[in-house]
Formats: sequence, structure tokens, C-alpha cells
Amino acid sequence: MLENRDLSRRRLQADCDHCFGLCCVALPFAASADFAMDKNAGQPCPNLRPDFRCGVHSTLRQRGFRGCTVYDCFGAGQRVSQITFGGRDWRQAPESAKQMFDVFPAMRQLHELLWYLTEALTRPAASPIHAELGLALDETERLTSLDPDALLQLDVAAHRAKVNDLLLRTSELVREEARLRYKGPLKHPRKAGRGADLIGANLRGADLRCANLRGAYLIAADLRGADLRSADLIGADFRDADLSGADLTDCLFLSQAQLNAAKGDAGTRLPPTFERPAHWSASGKRG
Repeated sequence: MLENRDLSRRRLQADCDHCFGLCCVALPFAASADFAMDKNAGQPCPNLRPDFRCGVHSTLRQRGFRGCTVYDCFGAGQRVSQITFGGRDWRQAPESAKQMFDVFPAMRQLHELLWYLTEALTRPAASPIHAELGLALDETERLTSLDPDALLQLDVAAHRAKVNDLLLRTSELVREEARLRYKGPLKHPRKAGRGADLIGANLRGADLRCANLRGAYLIAADLRGADLRSADLIGADFRDADLSGADLTDCLFLSQAQLNAAKGDAGTRLPPTFERPAHWSASGKRG
């Protein structure tokens, strides 16, 4: 029953106070425009403090760690830290460190699926498949409760494929319902579509309502004033895309990480549950 489910997604937001700095240790990164140095998987970042907080959090972008400001674990960090490993951190129990670091990416994928499934269940247009979505949500929640050994044996890719089929069906239902609501024809740019290469594209003021932009490459695209209402944005790459003045209200399957990777301003219209990134011109405001 939907009325008995927590569909707020608060539990799927990162809570660094209850995490053992897993993204700062478990994940590798290479010196690039996003990171100021190389770091191997399992190696603590030199900026990680003894209390598992970042010592340069307020100046990450200025110091060349833009990638850290974009990353989102969907709440997997606190789940692994406090539940899967019962609150015993990798410094107190170094014998469990490698296993904890190996489990974290799998848990992150499961939590990302929970993020999308939870949204799908809030969409009235997807009501014909709400029962299937609910079952998929329950199964994904069950998988997050597995012990570390079982999580490492889990075929996350196979589970993701099953969930993705439901998310595709959700997208089709929601976008079709939205097409009927919008007046007049939708005039999508010719190249806009699933997995499209739109790197650096001029999409200023473009009508992208109800577009399928799943996995589209929108790196450094000019999306100023674009209308992205009811567009499917799952997996779209918005790195350095300019969303100033764009309308993303009611878009499908958006994540905070996508917004953090983009540029925007006070005129960018966001769904109500998202934070306006601090590096945008309207720091700290909500859409």
C-alpha cells in the first residue's frame, strides 16, 4: 500500500555525520579537471580528518576537487557504516576495511535504484504499474539489508536491468500523460533523444518537454531558458551544462549530482525537493 510507504526520499540523501568517509576512501580518482591529485581505491584522501569529515569541504572547488562536490552516494554511506557494519568504523576494525570499501559501491547502486523507484511510485500516471514498482522497491530494500558477504556476491547489474525495465515503462506512461496536458505540438531539436551526443550543443530556449534524454551527453551544452518539464533525465550528463533560466519542474529521474555538475542561476526552476547548488549564482536557495 502506497500510504504505508515512506516516499520522501530523505533516507536516500547523504548524511556525512553518520558515515565513515567511505567516498573519501573507497573510491579512486585520477588527477584531472575534477580532482587535483591521484588516489587509489582504499586509500584515504589526505583531506580526510580523524572524525571522517573533509578538512577542506568549504573550498573543494577552489582547491581542484570539483568532483567531490558533484558526487552523491544516495545515502549508501551511512547505510554501510551504521547498519551493514553496525557502526564499527574501518579505523577501529581495520580487518573489515577492505570488505567495507568493496561493499560500498554495490550499496550505492542499490540506493540509486531506490531513489528512482521511490520517485516512480509518486507519479500518478504510473499507477498501472505501481504494484510492480512497489514489489521492486521492496526487493531492492531487502537487498540493502544483506550481510557484507551476500552483498559482495550479489549480481547488482542483473537486478538493475530488471528495475530499469520498470523505470522505462514509468517514463513512457508519465511522458505520454504529460503530452496530452501540454497545448500545441512539441518541437524537440532534431538530435535530442536517448543517448544523444549533445556535447556543447546550442539548446538555448529549446522545447524539450517530454523528451527522452536518458543517458544523453549534455556536457557544456547551452540550455539557458530551455523547457525540460516532464523530460526523462535519468543518466543524462550535465557536466558544465548551463541551466540558467531553464525549467526542470516535473522532470523525470533527476538527481542532485546532475544539478551539482551543472551551472545555473536564480531563474533555474527546480523540483521542490532539490537544493540549488552552492556554486550557482543563487547560493542556498531552493527551487
